[in-house]
Amino acid sequence: MSALHVRCSWCGQDPLYVAYHDTEWGVPVRDEAALFERLILEGAQAGLAWITILRKREGYRRAFENFDAERIARYGDEDRARLMADAGIVRNRLKIDATIGNARALLALHERGETLAGLLWEQVDGQPLINHWRRPADCPSTTDLSDQLSKRLAQRGFRFVGSTIVYAWMQSVGVVNDHMVDCFRHRELVRPLPPHPALRATLSR
Repeated sequence: MSALHVRCSWCGQDPLYVAYHDTEWGVPVRDEAALFERLILEGAQAGLAWITILRKREGYRRAFENFDAERIARYGDEDRARLMADAGIVRNRLKIDATIGNARALLALHERGETLAGLLWEQVDGQPLINHWRRPADCPSTTDLSDQLSKRLAQRGFRFVGSTIVYAWMQSVGVVNDHMVDCFRHRELVRPLPPHPALRATLSR
């Protein structure tokens, strides 16, 4: 591999994992639906390898109707039974119930005039935190920010949002740039973001 394309070692050689590393992980996300999807997938990953979730990602999109929160929030016992029988997702009742509950929590959040984007990005004043890790072992699994955000989400009714899951979410959606300093994506992602209207509204309250 040339020096121009050194990658974080954690992504290994699996083409699906490499593609995720090269095109998604650490890219700033502000779209509400995309943030909800990533939060659900990070919760589904708890106790499992992330590659397992990547391989089931399309199964999740199909089973949960492209993560349409309004539809998921209406799921009842028949839907739970359907999901528990679906090999395309992680068939864990607690995680399935949490996804349904989180869809309801998201709708309640919106009804209060808040957004996931606002809660997330106001933690860093709208700009990614750029870290400079040289070894994967240097990268934390939680931070004070993930602790705070985890508590805020839990207070608003979200589940499977412990600090470790939340920090992985923050890494995934680019709130922190945790690519290793010798990774070509670290360099590519070091750039300021334009102001976000929803964030400005949140910060001005």
